[in-house]
Parts: sequence; structure tokens; C-alpha cells
Amino acid sequence: MSDIKKVVVAGGGVLGSQIAFQTAYCGFDVTIWLRSEGSIGRTQPKLDKLKETYLAAIEAMKKAESPADPDWCRGIADFDSFDPEACKAKVEAAYSNLKLELDMAKAVGDADLVIESMAEVKEEKTAFFTKLAPLLPEKAILVTNSSSLLPSDFTKVTGRPAKYLALHFANSIWKQNIAEVMAQDETAKESFDAVMQFAQEIRMIPLPVNKEKAGYLLNSLLIPFLFSALDLVANGISDPESIDKAWKLGTGAPRGPFEIFDVVGLTTADNIVDKYQKVPGLINPLLKKMMLPYNFKEQKAILKKYIDEGKLGRNSGEGFYKY
Repeated sequence: MSDIKKVVVAGGGVLGSQIAFQTAYCGFDVTIWLRSEGSIGRTQPKLDKLKETYLAAIEAMKKAESPADPDWCRGIADFDSFDPEACKAKVEAAYSNLKLELDMAKAVGDADLVIESMAEVKEEKTAFFTKLAPLLPEKAILVTNSSSLLPSDFTKVTGRPAKYLALHFANSIWKQNIAEVMAQDETAKESFDAVMQFAQEIRMIPLPVNKEKAGYLLNSLLIPFLFSALDLVANGISDPESIDKAWKLGTGAPRGPFEIFDVVGLTTADNIVDKYQKVPGLINPLLKKMMLPYNFKEQKAILKKYIDEGKLGRNSGEGFYKY
């Protein structure tokens, strides 16, 4: 067992709320730090929905014939010891015990682990880490859940380089329960090992990332895939529904790229486009014969149209699709 007991999640967005709920489900003392009353108004409905989602998942798991069944959620229980009523009790306890806090000092004052899950904007993360640094107890380990920024981008402002690293989750973590653990050059082995152990304790499968890499493992594969799909629309080649059908019917995948966009959230997608359009040579020259150079300007315009209309993805009820 790790020494981590009290966990603070900074940010109540799509993944922040999931991380907090899953951690509470596994018996940890969890607080979500939020910046404003408005943030509370946006986060609480996500927690309400997560409670319903977990309970519905547990009901569906009763019908599973093996842990390979599509309805089985590895983050909720082991197949051989599944007790539906005990799992439901854990969901109720998680929902009741989660705390929302606006006072940063109060939230992190006795934290063993702080998980930063703010927007993918470097300036916002820098401001957060700078404010947080003098408030953290010496014992606390700090991790970033950034999906596209390197942990070393913020090492200097964290105030604890040896106890700072990255811990990245996939979406729908109760089902897609991977956690990528990535050190930066100054991370102590003890901190890395503690985070690997913590990931196991919240029912994740920890994946070590041996070299610092923007995008870790999953997003290094996923982001170019999503860009390629969006570019097909940006260049007028096809529409989202047809592109999704091509991918799903051609590969057997459960979701197409635009369904994934809706799960991730279009605001997050827009932030990632901002970052990657500045990276030269994103497309390997050998691939340029197969695909068009990315039309980032039109990609941005497409995403902006949906965002301006309040179509932010699944959590808002509509993105590329209605829910």
C-alpha cells in the first residue's frame, strides 16, 4: 500500500471529475479544488451523472459472461469477486464523501497527492502551479494530468521537482482503466513508484513511460488520428458521420473519431489544435503522398463554430452528434 490517503484533484472538468469520483470510489479522502462558484455549478452535475453512470454500469456488469465482455468495467471490480451490492455501496459512499472546495490553501493543506487536471493551456497551468507551490505540505506529491504538455514545462514553478511528475488517464476511466505514469528528469524514483502504486490502488493499470514524451503513449497515437479525421472535413472530403462509419465498419472499433471528439470535449480539442499547429513537421514527409497537409486554420474554424453554439460534446448534450 502507498502512503497516499488524502487526494486533491484540481479541476472539475470531464477527466477531473472522473479522476475524483474513481479515487473516492476506491476509498480515498478526495477533495476537488475549483476556481469559482461557477465551476461548482458546472462540476456538480458531472458528479451527479457519474453516480448514475457507475450504478448503470454495475447493473450491466451482472450480465457479463467474462471480463472480456464489452459491458465489463475493470475499474469497478474484478470479475471473479464481483459483488454488485458492495459496488453500489461504494458508489454511494464516493458520491457522499466527495468534497468541493474553493479555498486552495484549505483544500491542499494536508494533501498527500495533488492531481492537476486544468485546461490544456500552458499559461493557466503555470499560474496554478505558481499559486499552489507555497501552499503544499512538504510530503505532498504533485502530478499533472496534461494530455499534450510536457511535465518539464512546469518543473521550475512547482517548487518540488523531486516530487513532481505526470499521471495521465484515458477517458471513461472506470472502464478504460489505464494510467500513464511519466517522470521528468528531476523526479525521484520514490515519487514515481508511489504514483505507480497509487494508480493500482484506484484500480488502474499503470503504464510506465520511460522517456518524457508529449502525448504519452495513448495520445501519441490518438491525436494524429483525430487530426486526420478533422482534416477530411476541413478539406471538404467527407462528413463526420461517414468518416466515423468508415473507421468503425472498416476496423471494428466501437467509436469513430468524431464520436471520440465528443467524448473528449470540443474545447479540449480546440486547445490541442492550438498547440500542435505550432509544431513543424508534424506529418512525416513520407506520408504527404498519402494525405493532405493539415489545414489547421479550417480545423479551428470548424471547432469554433460548434463551441460558439454551445455544442461542446457529450457532456453538454451535443457536439458533432446529439445525445
